[in-house]
Amino acid sequence: MAPITTTNLEGLKLISRGKVRDIYATSDPNALLFVATDRISAYDVILNNGIPNKGRILTQLSLFWFEKLRNIIPNHLITADIDQMPDDVKVYRDQLQGRSMLVRRAQVILLEAIVRGYITGTYDVDTLLTSIAPIRNRYEGSGWAEYKKSGTVHGISLPTGLNESSKLPEPLFTPSTKAEQGEHDENIHPDRARELIGADLYEQVSEAALKLYSAAAEHASGRGIILADTKFEFGLVESSVEGEKKELILIDEVLTPDSSRYWPVEGYEPGKSQPSFDKQYLRDWLVSKGFKKGLESGLDGNGWTIDPDVVEGTQKRYEEVFRLISGQEP
Repeated sequence: MAPITTTNLEGLKLISRGKVRDIYATSDPNALLFVATDRISAYDVILNNGIPNKGRILTQLSLFWFEKLRNIIPNHLITADIDQMPDDVKVYRDQLQGRSMLVRRAQVILLEAIVRGYITGTYDVDTLLTSIAPIRNRYEGSGWAEYKKSGTVHGISLPTGLNESSKLPEPLFTPSTKAEQGEHDENIHPDRARELIGADLYEQVSEAALKLYSAAAEHASGRGIILADTKFEFGLVESSVEGEKKELILIDEVLTPDSSRYWPVEGYEPGKSQPSFDKQYLRDWLVSKGFKKGLESGLDGNGWTIDPDVVEGTQKRYEEVFRLISGQEP
């Protein structure tokens, strides 16, 4: 099946088109339609071709986690059943089946809620984009690079003697700003995050994020997977109790290979980078092809097209992590 890299729901108002998701308004003023396409990005660059079935896997994995973690915090899901969606949505069943969610409108909290259980990171984007080193060189992860330089992550002091991919003494909440599309999020200290969203809301967000991570990491471990780190997003909705303050809910996707770093337990060894079920495989390929600052539009100005074997390898990684976590077939 060919990947779906864009949707065309002419009867619905397109609210936004992100790196992966197309978001539409519906006839229900209190709901939005989230559609996960098969687009894939690396270093904030959307690649020309998508990964077949990726959007369905992301959606089904999010649904799995929403159900499993719903006792920790409510989430924005209304339904993933097309038959229960508004009539103006049902007509697009062929495009939406398996890759869409009707969700509650929420006031998005402008903070990326990152929880780290291990010290690692993606490539240091700033170093990558300015580097003139040979493309065969590896670039260090932002969290790991900061620790080696200053003994901190997001300005938070950590114990000495940690190695790359070491397990942290306890999960660590490391917030970042939520940047506009095309811009890079900024890692910030918790004190700065408190200033941005207020101390009370910060405490709610950090507490919820740590509880979610711990529960997910425990489940993943039992399935032979290490959840090294992940990113949550939260929003506020009106309380069901009149006069009460707005309620915090979990929004967007949750614990997918796009927002999380998953490693196999088998073969895990601190002191080096780990094989992964996430986008690191794609990032490695992109760097090997010469990606750097000034080449975001590709070597010839026509963008970056993923090699067929890398498309297949990426798809297999997404499918495998879904099988392991959910016990289901994608």
